[in-house]
Amino acid sequence: MKKGTFVLIDGNAILHRSYHAMPRFESGGRLVNAIYGFISILFSAIEKYEPEYLAVAFDVKGPTFRDELFKEYKAKRIKPPQEFYDQIPDVWEFLKTAEIPLLTKEGYEADDIIGTLARKINGDLGEGEVIIITGDQDTLQLVDSRTKVAMPAMGKTKETLYDPSAVRGKLGISPGQVPDYKALSGDSSDNIPGVYGIGSKTAIELIKEFGTIEKIYEYLESEKDNSEFKVKERTAGLLIQNKKMAMLSRELAIIKTDVEFPFNLSEAKTHDFDEDKLREFLEKYRFMSLIKRMPKSKRVAGNQQQLF
Repeated sequence: MKKGTFVLIDGNAILHRSYHAMPRFESGGRLVNAIYGFISILFSAIEKYEPEYLAVAFDVKGPTFRDELFKEYKAKRIKPPQEFYDQIPDVWEFLKTAEIPLLTKEGYEADDIIGTLARKINGDLGEGEVIIITGDQDTLQLVDSRTKVAMPAMGKTKETLYDPSAVRGKLGISPGQVPDYKALSGDSSDNIPGVYGIGSKTAIELIKEFGTIEKIYEYLESEKDNSEFKVKERTAGLLIQNKKMAMLSRELAIIKTDVEFPFNLSEAKTHDFDEDKLREFLEKYRFMSLIKRMPKSKRVAGNQQQLF
């Protein structure tokens, strides 16, 4: 166990990643590849990071505050087939069996729960670090000196662990500037519009020059000497015409860090579990290779003190 290490798993992102990356295979006449992939990644995280605390966040059905802000939010995303959704209850059952906290909040996405916990945990722990396990690059905005994002290995893809330096190396901007970048370039996966005509390269250049979109607009709307104008005329026109959409896009892109929901740090402390029940769950799906990788428990009747 690594004291103060809190592993937060983005349940929806990891389940989607598993569904698309894992070979299709069935158990009991139904597809179970996403269940297998999710549990495999969770076991790997426990083994690699030896967390003192562990929790999983999931989206829930229904609109979020982002849908209220922009009705076209995620409108172009292709909905997975029912065989994907049919595997979600099984993963929730696994988490209950393993006694791992499952966190949800109506009106918010799993990212918002994770963002809130990452900030709260950093304050509560006083030491240690937060490791966010996800396949969603939106969470890179949460990276700081004590928060890292791990994109787990899947198939031929190697695991990547992002600290602030790695985010800058990948994107060319700091983690906190990710929403500003998306405010300009948009995000097709979430149908965040951005500023029409502003591409990724120009967005990065503008963020590097000004830091935030507020600074960009302060500059554009101020009196200045045209001979020292830092923004091309066409780009300036696009930005001015689409200011409202830029501001909305950033609001959609920002992960909330102030969601209110009941949570005590002690609830996520890793502990001994009922090994027989967990093995029974894995045997039901014929996940024999996962049984071999199952974390060890020292639980006996009335004893629940140690790590997984």
